[in-house]
Amino acid sequence: MAEKILVIGAAGQIGSELVLALRKVYGDANVFATDIKDAPPDVKKSGPFQILDVMDDKRLIHFVIRYKITQIYHLAAVLSGNAERLPLQAWDINMRSLLNILDLAREVGVKKIFWPSSIAVFGKTTPRENTPQLTIMEPNTVYGISKLAGERWCEYYVNRYGLDIRSLRYPGLISYKTEAGGGTTDYAVEIFYDAIESGKYECFLKPDTTLPMMFMPDAIKATIDLMEASAGNLSIHSSYNLAGISFDPAQISAEIKKSIPKFQISYKPDFRQAIADSWPKTIDDSVARNDWGWSHEYDLAKMTKIMLKEIKRKL
Repeated sequence: MAEKILVIGAAGQIGSELVLALRKVYGDANVFATDIKDAPPDVKKSGPFQILDVMDDKRLIHFVIRYKITQIYHLAAVLSGNAERLPLQAWDINMRSLLNILDLAREVGVKKIFWPSSIAVFGKTTPRENTPQLTIMEPNTVYGISKLAGERWCEYYVNRYGLDIRSLRYPGLISYKTEAGGGTTDYAVEIFYDAIESGKYECFLKPDTTLPMMFMPDAIKATIDLMEASAGNLSIHSSYNLAGISFDPAQISAEIKKSIPKFQISYKPDFRQAIADSWPKTIDDSVARNDWGWSHEYDLAKMTKIMLKEIKRKL
């Protein structure tokens, strides 16, 4: 029987690219894209898309039963920067939506669930260099607190009900297809647009703020690889550390200057600086590499060339 896959949050930064990648693997008609807002044209043209609110548990369960869904990718969330503006609302959306999915999967018998966690689960007391898989986790943002709570719920449902739930702690994700969506690492997307459009960028982080990042094609590959890995190989049922490249605003600026010599960057740190200062600089993802053979492909130079080329084409 063919897998029937539901992607919730298909219009977002990860979802809009993941849907297309999943359709290549499983067939266009077998990947159902949903969101509370309209999706990009390529998502709508290539296969089924519906407006669906993950908070509407009755409609959600009806959808899953009707289309005989076997896998759910639950990507809908309020991200770090936006969550700080609306803390209780963000907590409610991030937690209740996950619990809706977990309970639905238990009732209906969904085979596999993917839910993204984040480096936001770490805090000021976490070792910031080579952050280990198992370590102190005391997040100080609403987004981080909800992601840490989500990890605990996922592992609980695996142990208590035998669900197959898989998760990655994404670093900052960089993509030319969708624009920034209110996250603390979003400067690394905005900077390319501003470099091309105006030749200058005002950064909301300090020049030496090193953060773990990843080019979107690597993140999509990691997600599908984890979901296709044999369950017997997986030792982590909360969320896997995932690493690609780590850099700071000064380094990405220097890389952009190789292609746009007149590019200028200035710095005006805002409330996101405190969030960034509580997150790791580099991540140890050796458990993911050992368990399911994860490896990244893109470095800063390779990513920068592609980002500049594709955004120029887009604009």
